[in-house]
Amino acid sequence: MIDRLLRGIAGFFILVSLFLAHYVNHNWLWFTAFVGLNLFQSAFTGWCPMMWVLNKCGSGKEG
Repeated sequence: MIDRLLRGIAGFFILVSLFLAHYVNHNWLWFTAFVGLNLFQSAFTGWCPMMWVLNKCGSGKEG
């Protein structure tokens, strides 16, 4: 469940930042790059900052 939540949040962040880059300011692409870099590093390290946040919020617990 937490993996689906993480993928949904990452996809949402990327889509919103692309929308903002197109309609507001192209510097929002740096946020897109940040999300992509975090996803890339988590594939190798197994640690993702958003997973840490979700676990702290209680989303990692099955209920």
